[in-house]
Amino acid sequence: MIGDMTSLSKLRNIKTRSISPENFSGGKGEGGQAVEGTGASCARDLGKGWKISPSVKIAPGETFTMAEMDGPGMIKHIWVTTSSTQNRTLVFRIYWDDCQEPSVETPLGDFFASADEQQYEQLTSLAVCVNPRKALNCYWDMPFYRHCKMTLENLEDEDVIVYYQVDYQLLDLEPGMGYFHAQFRRTNPLPYKQDYTILDGVKGKGQYVGTYLFWGVNNNGWWGEGEIKFFMDGDSEYPTICGTGTEDYFCGSYDFEVDGIYRPYCTPYAGLSKITATDGAYKTQQRFNMYRWHINDPIYFDTDLRVTIQALGWRSGGRYLPLQDDISSVAYWYQDTPAPSGSVLGSRDDLEII
Repeated sequence: MIGDMTSLSKLRNIKTRSISPENFSGGKGEGGQAVEGTGASCARDLGKGWKISPSVKIAPGETFTMAEMDGPGMIKHIWVTTSSTQNRTLVFRIYWDDCQEPSVETPLGDFFASADEQQYEQLTSLAVCVNPRKALNCYWDMPFYRHCKMTLENLEDEDVIVYYQVDYQLLDLEPGMGYFHAQFRRTNPLPYKQDYTILDGVKGKGQYVGTYLFWGVNNNGWWGEGEIKFFMDGDSEYPTICGTGTEDYFCGSYDFEVDGIYRPYCTPYAGLSKITATDGAYKTQQRFNMYRWHINDPIYFDTDLRVTIQALGWRSGGRYLPLQDDISSVAYWYQDTPAPSGSVLGSRDDLEII
């Protein structure tokens, strides 16, 4: 469990392993033995065991296997940083057990709640941390029974250097552990009077545990009156759970604004972690980075789940205005079987933040 310190003193039959460019297999006693790698020139006077392979070089168009391990086990922490100067040109995927399609498929930065990862802002939460200068960390528990494969695809036109570490445990899993999933979507611009879809296509039993939204505003004025809706277990036209406003869902209030200025915040469970601002609040072309982790309040479903949110501002006469903004998202959930993520990536141009 994320943030649980009550069981740290209990002794357990668990083996801790870690995969990185210094130990691609995660094998016991197999770290630091590289004789070639991205640090070989720097270590030429020192030799084996002196940071010869701290990173990997991924060629244009290449899909690199970051980690592959047999279970049963559980990923506890992932750390990544890269040389990339572009946004959304690295695609992160995770495959569970025998599933041939990824259950996690998102641009790298978006998975770590940082679509615009080139513009650094600290993000401090229980599930995800982004630290100087662009160190991406996640702490979601990710159990697997038989096998796990993790890959990174380079969509850029040049090589990318990637440093990473995947920390995991080998242990006997309790019955009923769910598989971790993440679905990415983007709509730009959102069609008039159409709700934005955060998650769709989920079939099975599970629990929804998090939302990341990267919201680009295409109008002046406040943009966050829209309600988030959770359609579950056969809901059709109307949802079981309906929010009261965008900032309300992200545990803020009254437009995130104090004294005429949007105020960013990071908390363990929710935040407005980054604002790409113009000359003041309520101006067009601003972008907002928001996360909400349902760690203490998972949303449980038995057969299916769909999540949407409205883009809603104000027009004259105190009337709501359906907006046509640039919205992208990552939805995080666990379910009883490994399933395709259902992500809608599109082309490199479709992903680009301009």
